[in-house]
Amino acid sequence: MSARSRTPLPPFDPTDPLGIDDLLEPEDLAIRETVRTWAADRVLPHIADWYEKGELPGIRDLARELGSIGALGMSLEGYGCAGASSVQYGLACLELEAADSGIRSLVSVQGSLAMYAIHRFGSEEQKQRWLPGMAAGEIIGCFGLTEPDHGSDPAGMRTHAKKDGTDWVLTGRKMWITNGSVAGVAVVWAQTDEGIRGFVVPTETPGFSAPEIKHKWSLRASVTSELVMDEVRLPADAVLPEVTGLKGPLSCLSHARYGIVWGAMGAARSSFEAAVEYSKTREQFGRPIGGFQLTQAKLADMAVELHKGILLAHHLGRRLDAGRLRPEQVSFGKLNNVREAIEICRTSRTILGANGISLEYPVMRHATNLESVLTYEGTVEMHQLVLGKALTGLDAFR
Repeated sequence: MSARSRTPLPPFDPTDPLGIDDLLEPEDLAIRETVRTWAADRVLPHIADWYEKGELPGIRDLARELGSIGALGMSLEGYGCAGASSVQYGLACLELEAADSGIRSLVSVQGSLAMYAIHRFGSEEQKQRWLPGMAAGEIIGCFGLTEPDHGSDPAGMRTHAKKDGTDWVLTGRKMWITNGSVAGVAVVWAQTDEGIRGFVVPTETPGFSAPEIKHKWSLRASVTSELVMDEVRLPADAVLPEVTGLKGPLSCLSHARYGIVWGAMGAARSSFEAAVEYSKTREQFGRPIGGFQLTQAKLADMAVELHKGILLAHHLGRRLDAGRLRPEQVSFGKLNNVREAIEICRTSRTILGANGISLEYPVMRHATNLESVLTYEGTVEMHQLVLGKALTGLDAFR
């Protein structure tokens, strides 16, 4: 008998049934704990009220606090960014979305969209001007791609920018923009005579406005706005110089989608944990409902999908850190993990019964938030078609 076979097995951990934490380094665990503690202190005591009122008060303070723990643009290098690994960024997204999808959206849009666009495609002057303040949370950013009539087909965008001497004049509208009305800078994509270009737009520029969108039943603890550009005059150096065409915004979206692969599992974990705890204390027919076979079957199925999803996210993170993650693989992760996360929330709600719709528990809040997450950064149908094309070699988009 080998020495390995005589080594006693570690005890089974219900919170980590696959032993995924064994794949993490001490620094990974420390970052996860930092973000988890911040969310527990600053978000969880208030999130039900914020959600019910449809507001995110103190968002600028929250942004600065997130900057202080290195959560903004955390996988970017230099300019005050943390330079964390992709796995570490993913773990942060999971913990933030376990608190609320709106908080993770704030961080994703700031780091994976606005900061990422400037970091990857901006000039050195643009990086020096904007990124340090954004990494610190002193400047909030937003990302303008989706339009009222063009979501899944950004190539049809109507926002346009025309040259006027050395200046650019930007006109158009963007819709469903996270952070829009509180942003100090907007990265806006527009049609030009040269193709689609990105523009770095200070939001105090005349002609720019960002009316907030109200009456949402999802992502209620999140600032969502329209962007209106009415002949916004920008200097020549406002354009992102290093990219032309859809490659620019789509690469930013791929980076944001990667964070969602992790984040959705945070919402699922929160709902699952609520269901487990409830099942152990709620009694019917003289005993806890967690002791009934039907309830245990639900919990087992949810645990399988939850931890498979976390393992998938971890695998994609390792591929991203190795420079080997393809966009099709990100679509694979977003399609699977968000879809399964919603199902976990819905099943958790059945275990909680009528209490499942109460904001005293996180389940319904996560479920309604995930309906937005399912749509943004690529709908289910778009990711299915991305994978379909990859599998068959046939383009079904047109």
